Amino acid sequence: MGAVPRPDRVTALLTAILLPLALATAGALVALWPSGERQVTAVLAEEAAYVPARVDGARAEACEGTDEDRLPDGTVPETVTCTRVTATPAGATSSVEVWAPATVTPDDVPPGTRIVLAHYPATPTEPEVWIWQDVERTLPLAALTIAFGLVVVAVAGLRGLRALVGLALAFGVIGAFMLPALLEGRDGLLVGLVGSAAIMFVVLYLAHGFSRRTTTALLGTLAGLGLTAGLGALVARAAHLTGLATEESYRLAMYTGQLDGDGLRGVFLCGVVLAGLGVLNDVTITQASAVWELRAADPTAGRRALFWRGMRIGRDHIASTVYTIAFAYAGAALPVLLLLEVYGLPLAQTVGSGQFAEEIARTLVGSIGLVLAIPLTTLIAAVVVTAGPAHGRRAAGAGSHLHGLAVLDDVVG
Repeated sequence: MGAVPRPDRVTALLTAILLPLALATAGALVALWPSGERQVTAVLAEEAAYVPARVDGARAEACEGTDEDRLPDGTVPETVTCTRVTATPAGATSSVEVWAPATVTPDDVPPGTRIVLAHYPATPTEPEVWIWQDVERTLPLAALTIAFGLVVVAVAGLRGLRALVGLALAFGVIGAFMLPALLEGRDGLLVGLVGSAAIMFVVLYLAHGFSRRTTTALLGTLAGLGLTAGLGALVARAAHLTGLATEESYRLAMYTGQLDGDGLRGVFLCGVVLAGLGVLNDVTITQASAVWELRAADPTAGRRALFWRGMRIGRDHIASTVYTIAFAYAGAALPVLLLLEVYGLPLAQTVGSGQFAEEIARTLVGSIGLVLAIPLTTLIAAVVVTAGPAHGRRAAGAGSHLHGLAVLDDVVG
């Protein structure tokens, strides 16, 4: 029976670096894991149930104007046209009538449309109440999700399937760990950092396999996460970003009792770390792969040459990624940008406003972490790929074997 081969020095070094990080992530995950107690607040009606229903009919009626109907001149009309919807809740034998939101017309909810109603059961002092909640969108969203999965698998094959499994596990970490931990008042920055690190450990190895290339990308990603978290905490303090810039944030603070604490700042910092995770993963795996392919194309190239060649690719990636982040934010924040345009505030005041400042800080902090992760990953990759066994150098000049070398390098290292 042959002896088990000993790991080479490069593998041993990578393990020595990565294993403590993995153990620290697992330990922090256990320490920060939420207790499972549901957040309870007297502000919310706990007895409300959300019931699917099917529209039987809708008609326009005159009703009293409210703040939702305020005109551009600031006045509220005495009467406006409202939509009254008749719907049958699931499991019920009789229909109920509810008022739809001001933006919904009878044409938007023809008979058969599936909606969701909020049901407040009768009490000794109050009658039963049904309220419009929203349109039921499960079917189209499920169809879109299935189409997305089929396209990914059709194009990327087994690796695409593994990526989808990793994505599902990532959202599992967010739903089972990060959100409950934040609601229970755990430190938001730590929750974001630990949760994101755990996601990357699973997603990268699941999608790309166990190899030195993947480990290099993981190290670059973890370094980028650390830089993003540290810079985010510094900017949040220096710019007095409290996380209370929007109505949704204020409502969350009111419901969770965090108006006077640092809880909302922690939520903001957790969002900063989480927001840059996907793009950070993209650039690090791309840079690691680029260095490995450069080494396969020229097995005699040294670390310095591989680093600078890899950085030429990285600079192009930086330029395109900066545009991606900026335009993604502009598209998501388009209603806010239009509202600020309507307000007509001076540019300096607009940029310095709480809501705008938070988004600018989130975008720029994530971009800085991403940009710095590229040279870090490229450097690590250049060191790792040239520190392995010497089979690459022996293959120099054997051009017919370069493809085989690339495949072998991907499997072994």
